[in-house]
Amino acid sequence: MTVTAQREHEVSTGARPAGATSEASAAANVQQMFDSIAPRYDLLNHLLSVGLDRRWWARAAASFRNVLARPEASVLDLCCGTGDMALALMKYRPAGVGEAPLLAVDFSPEMLARGRQKFVSHNIVAIEADAMHLPMADASLDLVTSAFGFRNLANYDDGLAELFRVLRPGGQIGILECNQPEGVTGALYNLYFKRILPVVGGMISGDAAAYKYLPASVERFPRPPRMLEMIRSAGFRNASWTGYTFGTAGLYRATKP
Repeated sequence: MTVTAQREHEVSTGARPAGATSEASAAANVQQMFDSIAPRYDLLNHLLSVGLDRRWWARAAASFRNVLARPEASVLDLCCGTGDMALALMKYRPAGVGEAPLLAVDFSPEMLARGRQKFVSHNIVAIEADAMHLPMADASLDLVTSAFGFRNLANYDDGLAELFRVLRPGGQIGILECNQPEGVTGALYNLYFKRILPVVGGMISGDAAAYKYLPASVERFPRPPRMLEMIRSAGFRNASWTGYTFGTAGLYRATKP
């Protein structure tokens, strides 16, 4: 990354798709983009990650098995997309009477429609809503997760503030996100992510712009040290990052005091 890009990255406040000039236009562009690629989203996720996405979801979900095992725990999967992270979380939810449903939120109706099809035989409630303005009461949730969706928010600080608002004291966040590693791994990652992925993703999805946005959104997203600062500044404690697969992805965890 150049010095200029590094500086831009450090002051990044949120996602900015090409052509977006404000937070409102950025959010609208992202919503339209995910509606557009929804029909091929699952196929491309598995193909372009070489199947690693399933391992990452499973590993992240297992990190919260203690809270998930509590039948009364209120759990929200944010930016749920087509629902794979929500399903990974459900493996640790107890079955039976009295179990609180898992809430799955996304603002793309086309993505959520595909998630609803997967949720039919599970105790999951799909909700179409904006992550920046959640329809949940203050201090009402025990766990909020987000897998590869948080970086698409138009304002990261405001997104963290909203998570803090809806969590009960002692509640946790788990943000699973892509990361741009350094060194040789980073060079190989950039070659694949910036040269190969946009071409393959654009050909299969029919939306080349969406798969150019993907590597750009990862490059723009704060690196772990900066992201941990932001999480702490939002009021969370015990913030940590665990890298997955040579640091190409990782899980941010923190607790509301």
